[in-house]
Amino acid sequence: MSAENKVVIKVNDNGSLRVTGPVELMDAEGNAFEVKESFSLCRCGGSNNKPFCDGTHRSIGFESAPRARKD
Repeated sequence: MSAENKVVIKVNDNGSLRVTGPVELMDAEGNAFEVKESFSLCRCGGSNNKPFCDGTHRSIGFESAPRARKD
């Protein structure tokens, strides 16, 4: 897979999931959301624009900073 076709999902500390790359985002019925090459998904559950992040995590004090295991 070339770098321009690679999708990266970054778990931001105390915030959203940042998605970068060519990806389709579908709802449970298979309908596609309109997305750009880079967008953020809500992780705190408080966004008024779900599934997208609207920054609510900052005002509700959402805290989560998981780390990948380094085996």
